[in-house]
Amino acid sequence: MARSRKKADLPTKVCPVCGRPFAWRKKWEKVWDEVRYCSERCRRNRKSTD
Repeated sequence: MARSRKKADLPTKVCPVCGRPFAWRKKWEKVWDEVRYCSERCRRNRKSTD
């Protein structure tokens, strides 16, 4: 069984659209290096910052 990690120990990134930090999620396990936005809403609104 996998050992659980505390939320504070998870890697984090800062969203370029809203500027908020967001933490690693299990669903992003295989693509964490490619994840740039904290949510679908920020991903859709990225054109205003790119």
